[in-house]
Amino acid sequence: MKNSTIADRRAEKRDRILKSAAKTFASKGFYHAKISQIARDAGVADGTIYLDFKNKDEILITVFEESVGRIIADFRQQLAKLSSPVEKLKKFAYLHLQLIETQPDVAAVVQLELRQSNKFIKEYAGSSIADYLNLISEILEDGQKQNLIRDDIHLGVAKRVLFGALDEFSTVMILAKTQKYDLAESARQIAEIFVSGMKKTP
Repeated sequence: MKNSTIADRRAEKRDRILKSAAKTFASKGFYHAKISQIARDAGVADGTIYLDFKNKDEILITVFEESVGRIIADFRQQLAKLSSPVEKLKKFAYLHLQLIETQPDVAAVVQLELRQSNKFIKEYAGSSIADYLNLISEILEDGQKQNLIRDDIHLGVAKRVLFGALDEFSTVMILAKTQKYDLAESARQIAEIFVSGMKKTP
């Protein structure tokens, strides 16, 4: 029981550190964020952070990996309620853009700050990005099986096309200062443009 309590406290402390890091990276930027500030906001000593993380880059990558893991699990749960691959693609587009409103700190880290880490760009070998892209290809593959999507569509290309469009538009929405976009309508239009090029015609 005692060991379990210690483990629980450490896990809770680690979670506070990651939440503080996401908030700090989003507000200060990766380069300007300080370990000391992350520690202070998390309510821990600076040295405590180094028990779990080697450096700031490792914290950033962990925020990304664990956030994307939770996002994928949530997406799967919501997409499971739909049967139509086309409706699933529309829902996926909406859920992706909705992260800007529901998880603004995580969205800012993923869209902007993650790309400021040389370690991530050069060394990242995790499966989170692949898992996210594969969620798209699963929907597309189901669409092909249901004879709704053209058989000549290469899933590896198609999933990256949709992700690229959503990724770019998410960045625009985060950076937009004066021009505002309707989230639901933007997601609908992106999905419609994407789907219209893949649908089988009678």
